[in-house]
Amino acid sequence: MADPLESHVDLASLPKEERLNRMRHSAAHVLAEAMVELMPEAELGIGPPIDTGFYYDFRLPRPLNADDLTWLDERMRRSLAGKHAFQMASLTKAEAEAKWANQPFKLDLLKDIEEGNVTQCTHAAFTDLCRGGHVNHTGEIPAFKLMSIAGAYWRGSEKNPQLQRVYGALFETEAELAAYEQQLEEARRRDHRRIGRELKLFDLIENIGPGHVIWLPAGATIRRELIRWIEDLEIERGYQHIVTPNVGKKELYVRSGHWSHYQDAMYPIMEREGEIYALRPMNCPSHIMVYESELHSYRELPIRLAELGNMHRWEKSGQLTGMSRVRIMTLNDSHIFCTGPEQVEQEIAGVLELMEDVYGTLGLRNYSYRLSLGDPEDTEKYVDNPPMWEMGEALLRRVMQRSGLEFHEAKGEAAFYGPKIDVQFQSAAGKDETLVTIQVDFHLPAQFELEYVAEDGSRQRPIIVHRGVLSTMERMVALLIEEYEGNFPLWLSPVQAVVIPIADRHVAYAEEVAKELRAAKLRVEVDGRNERMNGKIRDAQMRKIPYMLVVGDREAEARAAAVRVRGGGDLGATPVADIVARLRDERDTKALVPGVFREA
Repeated sequence: MADPLESHVDLASLPKEERLNRMRHSAAHVLAEAMVELMPEAELGIGPPIDTGFYYDFRLPRPLNADDLTWLDERMRRSLAGKHAFQMASLTKAEAEAKWANQPFKLDLLKDIEEGNVTQCTHAAFTDLCRGGHVNHTGEIPAFKLMSIAGAYWRGSEKNPQLQRVYGALFETEAELAAYEQQLEEARRRDHRRIGRELKLFDLIENIGPGHVIWLPAGATIRRELIRWIEDLEIERGYQHIVTPNVGKKELYVRSGHWSHYQDAMYPIMEREGEIYALRPMNCPSHIMVYESELHSYRELPIRLAELGNMHRWEKSGQLTGMSRVRIMTLNDSHIFCTGPEQVEQEIAGVLELMEDVYGTLGLRNYSYRLSLGDPEDTEKYVDNPPMWEMGEALLRRVMQRSGLEFHEAKGEAAFYGPKIDVQFQSAAGKDETLVTIQVDFHLPAQFELEYVAEDGSRQRPIIVHRGVLSTMERMVALLIEEYEGNFPLWLSPVQAVVIPIADRHVAYAEEVAKELRAAKLRVEVDGRNERMNGKIRDAQMRKIPYMLVVGDREAEARAAAVRVRGGGDLGATPVADIVARLRDERDTKALVPGVFREA
């Protein structure tokens, strides 16, 4: 065996990201060392560094449990105390295959290596196949903690064996690790899956299928209010709403390019009477067909076609997450057909203005803009048309600069047919996620040979702007649940007020109060259960209802109600007419907090 390939690393001189990667990679090796001691039969997968730490995949003779995590954590700390040196060495592929003959996943990895030397790393008595990138010894591994156990398919394919993945967090200081744990706790507290279940907003039913959201009455109310609002905003801005089918012929998606670039993410095809159909993964081909159905004059453009359109994408089961990552989704979608770059710039500027207005009303602040570019060297992933890419990227960059909005650029994040502006949100778990996009598209108009009649009578090719604003209803509501922690503003709250009679004799008056609120189109319930008043108030607080209106003898005599605000505020006895006016104004101004109005 050869001498060590990397004898010493000056960690302090390295950029922090590289330093952390080495620490996290080294910790994964120490985890594997501990696992082999716990279960000598363990079959080793891979153990890379990740953004917050590391993981290692194993095939094990039994499922892991919390006690195992504790044991592994303690065993790793003994290894760190031993300050065992990490030593890289090389061997031939044949030697490696002989050494790892009892490790099927390592042998599978060796198949990807061409003939020549293979590298491996040893610390203490443990050796693993490895390309390198470690600290000098185990004592240089800083603050870490084993966090969780999950399932993972080998090489990410459902066709391969399922392994057990152990996740660990690792940071340079205990303070950074503690801050990360606090962030995780905050994310758990705000998790839309937990809150959505508690508030009965949505459900995922196994017999209907994973990733297929069931909107329960309360969640459907929020969805309906968002749809009505965004459609009204779009109508004010000259959008025309259409409704198109959820299926299309295979030829439509072949022509658009989705069949070659997106087929793996589509549902299986359907064949009847010699025709092949597919559930649509995107709305744009259908909207293009609407445009193509008649010849348009330049005087009609821009044509803004909008739809709350259903899309179907076969996301892998391991990637499905509540309502934020699903298989069937309803997108607040639009395709704007423009005469040329100048009109495109005007339309995109208008979309950005609409976005800022919408997110401001919703109280969303934690987002940024990303200019997502193509990669001229990757002609498999992206349409091979360099002039088109250069023109589109320059156009979007110009619009963003003129808008005055801050943005950053990211190579290799574009759609297959063109560059785009992505709106990036930080989730409650601290992950950077794309909410919606604005795309400029020269490609699909050419694919479909779209035309309009120019001022001089010639036939010209339009440019398409693809845009969302609210994202999919599923992802937006998931985001709002976490942003509001379930405390929806009045205009979105499924139940805006509950009338609570103190005793049975006050139920009739409670119904009268509710009737007045309903006449103002407010969503109100009467809690006429035979329960104590304090219990009813507690239940309303648990359901996060903005207003609780308590009525008894004095309130009935004064045609009033004692008003309690979600969160503990008490406004005292208030005439019913004043309550109606207050709630109506709060709803119409879309105030974010009960009692705090905003200008309409």
